[in-house]
Amino acid sequence: MDRPRLLQRGVWLAVATVAWNVIEGVIAVAAGMLASSVALIGFGIDSFVETASGAVVGWRLRAELRGHADEDRAEVLERRAGRIAGALLLSLAVYIVIDAGRRLLGFGAEAQESRVGIVLTTISAVVMPALGWAKLSTAKALRSGALRADAYETITCSWLSVTTLAGLILNAALGWWWADPLAALAIIPLAVREGLEGWRGECHGSN
Repeated sequence: MDRPRLLQRGVWLAVATVAWNVIEGVIAVAAGMLASSVALIGFGIDSFVETASGAVVGWRLRAELRGHADEDRAEVLERRAGRIAGALLLSLAVYIVIDAGRRLLGFGAEAQESRVGIVLTTISAVVMPALGWAKLSTAKALRSGALRADAYETITCSWLSVTTLAGLILNAALGWWWADPLAALAIIPLAVREGLEGWRGECHGSN
């Protein structure tokens, strides 16, 4: 596939990311607040982080597709988009550590059952991996570090879907309220690693 078609594919994947995550984020945060679920709120915030990341990367790819960026300008946009995506991932990790830690120490309400959250995270666990791997393959073909960072943001969201779902199910079935913040903390290593790579530009031009 030639580069213009790959760029167009990347733009459409970014649009799909933004559209899905706006809906997902609103539902997750609302349901999480109602259930006092740090995992579900963190999941919803991650959806908004993903929205911002997808918008930035889509803007970078669209600029090159339309010829508004020469090679040097594309390089600048690439690094800037990668740093923003990385910073957003690190910000999410900080939020989850603080809020989950606070709840595990007994500060804040215990998480309640959320059927809406269970349905939402189940759907997301199917949708997000497919979207993430499609972006990752496109990033590899384009040698785009920014799109790669955004792809890993999406994959992070898919893992967060699974861990959040596990926490919600354990809480609903067994009353294990502490499973909720632990589920949120499970995603921290991947978020930090990929966030640092994006911020440092280490994923730039990676295969």
